[in-house]
Amino acid sequence: MTEKLHLTPDDDFPEDLDKVPDPELQVLDSQVQRQLDYEIVAEGEPNPETEFRHYELDEEFDDRDKR
Repeated sequence: MTEKLHLTPDDDFPEDLDKVPDPELQVLDSQVQRQLDYEIVAEGEPNPETEFRHYELDEEFDDRDKR
């Protein structure tokens, strides 16, 4: 099974990123970033859910860097 390249706002997203292993978190971040880029190009602005997910992932990476 291949991984999806984008994570749309309708796709499932983990409620607790703290429990997601590092490799999976990096894949999730790539999927959200691709979706964010797509939305900006195709629609002119990001979906609020995609923006929120991007922010949540950035926060989780920052928290992990501090540990």
